[in-house]
Amino acid sequence: MRRLIILMGLLAAQSVWTAPALAAVERVEITERTALADGAAFGTVGPYEKIRGTAWIALDPALPANARITDLALAPRDDHGRVVFATDFLMLRPVNAGGRNGALFYDVNNRGGIAALGQVNGASPAHNDPTTLADTGNGFFFKCGFTLLWSAWTWDVQQGGPLDKPFILKPPVARDKGGKPIIGKVAYEFIVDKAAQTAPYVGMKGTPYPFATDGAPDAVLTERDGPDAPRHPLPRDAWTFVENPEGGPPVEVRLEAGFQTGKIYEVVVPSRDPYVVGVGLAGIRDLLSFFKTQPFAGQPPLDRALIFGISQSGRVIDTMLYNGWNRDEAGRPAFDGAYAQVPGAGKGAFNQRFGLATRHFSPLVEQIYFSDAFPFTTVPSTDPVTKQTGSLLDGARAAGPLPKMIFTNTSAEYWNRSASLLHITPDGQADAAIDPNARIYMLAGSQHYVGRSRDRRPFTACVNTTNHYPVERALVVALDNWVQGKAPPPDSAVPKLADGTLVPAETYKGAFPKVPGLTPPAGPLMPPRLDFGPRYTQGIADTVPPARGLPYPTRVPAPDADGNDRGGIRPVELEVPLGTHTGWNLRAPETGFATYQGRFDGSFVPFARTEAERAATRDPRPSLAARYPTRADFMVRAQAAIAREVAAGWVLAEEADGLLADQGALYDRIMAHSPDDDGCGYLFAP
Repeated sequence: MRRLIILMGLLAAQSVWTAPALAAVERVEITERTALADGAAFGTVGPYEKIRGTAWIALDPALPANARITDLALAPRDDHGRVVFATDFLMLRPVNAGGRNGALFYDVNNRGGIAALGQVNGASPAHNDPTTLADTGNGFFFKCGFTLLWSAWTWDVQQGGPLDKPFILKPPVARDKGGKPIIGKVAYEFIVDKAAQTAPYVGMKGTPYPFATDGAPDAVLTERDGPDAPRHPLPRDAWTFVENPEGGPPVEVRLEAGFQTGKIYEVVVPSRDPYVVGVGLAGIRDLLSFFKTQPFAGQPPLDRALIFGISQSGRVIDTMLYNGWNRDEAGRPAFDGAYAQVPGAGKGAFNQRFGLATRHFSPLVEQIYFSDAFPFTTVPSTDPVTKQTGSLLDGARAAGPLPKMIFTNTSAEYWNRSASLLHITPDGQADAAIDPNARIYMLAGSQHYVGRSRDRRPFTACVNTTNHYPVERALVVALDNWVQGKAPPPDSAVPKLADGTLVPAETYKGAFPKVPGLTPPAGPLMPPRLDFGPRYTQGIADTVPPARGLPYPTRVPAPDADGNDRGGIRPVELEVPLGTHTGWNLRAPETGFATYQGRFDGSFVPFARTEAERAATRDPRPSLAARYPTRADFMVRAQAAIAREVAAGWVLAEEADGLLADQGALYDRIMAHSPDDDGCGYLFAP
């Protein structure tokens, strides 16, 4: 039996509980406990409190539940043969246990930052530290009575500013037998959007591994013209690493001749001391299991747990499901429901030796990292090249009954993140079945996040402003109801090959109208099969960068006559459109790679206001005046479309009026905007 110590810190005396057998959380220390938003009440739930703390987690390498954690056996162990590490956490919960709804809502942090509050609640807390009423945004989670939880799970995140509080894990370092350092190559790929002598090489908010040798004299820098183009080494005396002013390994490189646009650069560095990165995901598993089974700080255990992740964090959930880490060491469900928002069809380097969690595939860069890899579908399918058979849910299915799952992608993920592979066969020829415990949705005409840029650069069109966040909120409620057995969510809604709403890119380009200012990109991401060497089944890459194999054929949603997506969940912006909304946006020519799209952003081009304006630009799309004789006509049609969304379960009833007002305001701004002004600021409220 392990002892579970809760240090109440600040005001309360130390309390001791005895943990059940196989409980991985050994000790929890509370370091901060304060009222949230000065004790403001949220609806009938009442006030919330904020609890910060640290949990110490011990993993037994001999247990089957931990067998898939790469290099766990090479990590330091305590006197009982377990690998122990600490993870910081943040909890926001109702002060009155009777006011909570019984659900723990775990938001997988994205690159150390809180994500759910920014999208679902509409406000990103300053410094990653929710404190004020403004930090709670629209109050959605709080009015619902969820207990919210975040914790550290990844190491390769920069610290940020002096007041920032990112969640950064310090995992154990793997050592070879006898304690010798493990050495291996690590590849870092990057591009620049304008010519520069110095450039960061570590990825979005990333950090590198320690170099095997001071200064890395044996590092190699190459350049190439595209993802599959040949690499050209640059002389070692022509470039250097830039000293990190904050200490630690460098995060920038300097090239005397300067880095140029239109080139992909890659640094390969012999490195040492790989972290056992997979413990981060095991830590999520065990922390959730703890709060579901143990009383904590004066409140009883939670009834159920939901896990939620956006983008990278959604791919964390996919990886946990694939490895069976939805259940704890004792086989109990760590979470009952999972919601992966905009993960594409990807997983990630979250359990590899020298893994870089911040990296993922895109149509242009970072196709050298473990990301969009077989298997993809929720039911078994077969790779026609390797002849392997498997599913995304293999590990979860083997561990026991599946949780309830929602996978949601926008149009941007169909172009940029292989999303179609979630629900088609790996040969791209047929629709795949979907496990009955899963729902897959496409948010048609939307981009990775709701567009917010008032400038065109670094793209050729204004960003896509379709608001899919109301659907996120409705699906959170639907998932919780599904887990409780109250009602299933709406059936999966995705474009399909069978009905022609999912098509090859060439078919899309042939059908897309000649909208002024919009030219489809060369194509969507076609993820290559990568060969990292013979030991990669154990999470160890011997071939760095990997050898590139045949790509998987992806498909994209077919356009209608206006260029808007035909399948999936079509919001009011597409049902009663004011323009064309796409999941892609071409890079501005001056940034290089002009035929490629950006990683996350889509496009919006409004219809001409009048038939005369339409004729002047040869726009094939009917004008607003031809579609909606009056503003009142537009509003009546928009109101009816929103009512249909509410009835279908895509939007909560209480949000209908706000959505309608937003559509009316956008109509007014478009009608007041001169076509001679190519700025994008008019798309947003002052």
